[in-house]
Amino acid sequence: MPTSLIVLIVMAVVLIFMYNSLVSKKNQVENIFAGVDTVLKKRYDLIPNLVATVSKYMQHEKSLLEKVTQLRSEANKPNISDAQKIKLDAQVTSALGSIMIAVENYPDLKANENVMHLQHSLTEIEEQISAARRAYNQAVTDYNNAIEMIPTNFMANAMNYSRKAVFEIVESQRENVNVKELFK
Repeated sequence: MPTSLIVLIVMAVVLIFMYNSLVSKKNQVENIFAGVDTVLKKRYDLIPNLVATVSKYMQHEKSLLEKVTQLRSEANKPNISDAQKIKLDAQVTSALGSIMIAVENYPDLKANENVMHLQHSLTEIEEQISAARRAYNQAVTDYNNAIEMIPTNFMANAMNYSRKAVFEIVESQRENVNVKELFK
C-alpha cells in the first residue's frame, strides 16, 4: 500500500472522528438544554399559582407581580432562542427572589399554608434548575472548547458552529448578603 494512500486514510479517519465529536457535543448541549427547558416550564407553570395566592395580600407590590407574569408569558412564547431563554431565566429568577423577599413583610401571607407550600415547591424547582444549569454549562464549555481548539475549530467553522451562551449569575445575586437583615 503506498504511503500517500495510508496518509489519506488516516486523514479521513481523523476528519470523521472530529466531525462525529463535534456533532456529539452539539447534540449533548441541545439535549441538556431541553432538560433545563423542562424544569423552567415547571417553574413557569407554578408562577400563576404564586401570583394568584399572594396578589390579594401584596397590593403594594402589584408592579412586581405584573412583571413576573409578563416575563412568564414571554418565556412561554414559541420559537424563542436559547439565548433569549437564558436571559429571561435570569430576569424571572431575580423577580421571583424579589417576591419571596416581599412575602417576608406580610406576616399573614408568610403563615398562609398555600404560600408555604408554593415556597417549598419553588425551592425544589430552583434546586432542579440549578442542577440542570450546571450540567448545561459543563456541556456548553466542552462544546465551546471543541469549536475553538485546533484542529476541531477548522471543522467547526466548516459546519458553521458558533459559541453557545452559558447560564450566568444575575448581577443582583452577586451582591453580598446582609446577614443582619436575615435575623430580624
